[in-house]
Amino acid sequence: MTGGNKASMWQKVLPLVIAAACFFYLYVRLDRAAAAEGTTLIPYFVKSFENVSWSRWLALMIPYCVFFFLIDSLIVWQVINWFNVEIGYGDILPIRASAYILSLVNEQVSKGAIALYLNRRDGVPGWEVGSSMLFIMFCEYYSLLIWATFGVLLRWQDVPEAFHVIPAIALGAAVLFAFVYAFFTGRLPFGAALRNRPIFRAFRQAKLWHYVAVFAMRAPAVISGVFVYTLVLRLFGGAVTFSEMFSYLPIVFFGASLPGPMHSVAIVFWVLLFPNRPGQMTAFGFVQHNFFMLFNAAIGVLFLRRATRELFSEAPAAAPSTPVC
Repeated sequence: MTGGNKASMWQKVLPLVIAAACFFYLYVRLDRAAAAEGTTLIPYFVKSFENVSWSRWLALMIPYCVFFFLIDSLIVWQVINWFNVEIGYGDILPIRASAYILSLVNEQVSKGAIALYLNRRDGVPGWEVGSSMLFIMFCEYYSLLIWATFGVLLRWQDVPEAFHVIPAIALGAAVLFAFVYAFFTGRLPFGAALRNRPIFRAFRQAKLWHYVAVFAMRAPAVISGVFVYTLVLRLFGGAVTFSEMFSYLPIVFFGASLPGPMHSVAIVFWVLLFPNRPGQMTAFGFVQHNFFMLFNAAIGVLFLRRATRELFSEAPAAAPSTPVC
């Protein structure tokens, strides 16, 4: 087996291993909690859903998911306009929405679909769009890490000790960012062959303000998430203030960015943050994160016909000139 095949195998196996570990942990916690209440696992877990007002839940979640989609599309649109081609915001909505369908299987594949779409529709070289998608993913992880670090530091005494490692991770990530930025802007006198590859084109062009701008554009989605998740958690019987959720939610979102089916890491994080309510927190995390994925995919279905028509049109548009940042 070649090294590339081994790497590919690990990329497929690792998320499954992480998910298996998470679900085993949840099973143990729920089974113990059920036994403490003198019942079995299934009735104990089902009980967590009984008193939820699903109409109020939908009234909160549907607008939030739509708002997130609009913000997410805004970021993709802006980065494409910075580094690739001038395109209208309305033109990016169909493929950003349709890519959510592929995100159910693999987030990287969904980003690749955007690259293929712009290559077919506007004649932009696929590697150049792929570079912009990689830039967005890079910024997403740093945005989540920054918010998670802020949340941990804000309520250091209240969050479980397991999360105290996050600021150390952030410090290491800050050092890595300084190296990456210096490397791709040519401040380091080595690695020119790697730096000049098409897949890193966006990183070569990006200035510090580009990274800050992506962080700022994503902030409304995080802040609105704090508001919505606070109210929704109360529907599941959780008692939490907006300030507490402002500390906790970025940590959970950071966990949701880690590999694993059904955002299993994020669900575990809810249980760790609220250890006295394992059943409610498992139900809450499972419903929240999976509804978010499925609703976004449903938005994608609404745009799928247009995206497919433009993706598989017979002749792509002529390659436009690259905008100057």
